[in-house]
This record gives sequence, structure tokens and C-alpha cells, in this order.
Amino acid sequence: MEIRWEREEDIDAIRDVTSAAFQNAPYSNQAEAAIVDALRNAGALAVSLVAVDDRDLVGHIAFSAVMIDGKMNGWYGLGPVSVRPDRQRQGIGQALIRTGLSCLKDLHAQGCVVLGEPGYYDRFGFVSDPDLRYGKVPSGYFQRLAFAPAVPKGDVSFHNAFNAV
Repeated sequence: MEIRWEREEDIDAIRDVTSAAFQNAPYSNQAEAAIVDALRNAGALAVSLVAVDDRDLVGHIAFSAVMIDGKMNGWYGLGPVSVRPDRQRQGIGQALIRTGLSCLKDLHAQGCVVLGEPGYYDRFGFVSDPDLRYGKVPSGYFQRLAFAPAVPKGDVSFHNAFNAV
């Protein structure tokens, strides 16, 4: 399996994989593929990677800048991360996340936040931080991973693409 930056010819397959990955997820509003498209159209995909196995696109991950208390400060949001349903639980999502976090570090990011299952994301070093808040989401499900010693405090907002769908 190869993990690489997305290419223009991947866009339809990314949309298909993302839609399929979230189709039966009870927590999903089925907007994830539209969010990725909106981020791409806005030029807001800081990192967009695909997992390709034998020429088949089997996964995708997106990272976009977030604001904390209305300021850009080198922090990014992870998501969505998508793996084709028939390829889930094979380590593809983990590989995408690890590679994506490494890309963020190469971009001199200060840190990353994620909204997701604590038991899954803690394996990558994400921790709950009550000083970083995202709406009314319980702090355990909104986590951060700092790449620098200084960790900001405040309300986190994702790109408008997350609200436009």
C-alpha cells in the first residue's frame, strides 16, 4: 500500500470512499464528502493524503487549519479520515493518520485537534484538554496533540466548509 498526496484524478474516488466510509455511521450527517470538496474548493486542504493499494484508492485523510479564539496559530484539524468499508480494520486509517501528522510537523504546525473517539485517537498521542473547547462537544471527544511546548487555550473553530453543508 502506498500513501501519497492526493492528485486531481483522485477526486472522484476520494468522494466515493468518503461517502461509503460514513454511510452507516450513526454519528454522521453524511456530509463528509461534501466537506472535503468544500475544503478543496476553498484551497483549505493543508494536507490531503490517499491510501492506494494495487491502483485502488482505499482511504483518504484531510487536515485543515483551525482558529483558536478567532486566531490562526499554526494548529490544524484532522478530518475527515475515510477508509473504504471493505478495507476497514486493516491499519489503513492508522497509517493515514500517522503519515498526515508527520506531514503537519514538516509544515511546522504547532498542533492538531480532532473530534472523535478517545479510545482510538489516544494511540496517536491525542489527549483531552478542557482548555480547548469545540462547541458543546464533551471534552473527552475533542482532543489535541501539541507539537510545540505552548498550547493555546480557547474555543476552536474549523473552516467554514464544515458549516456550509
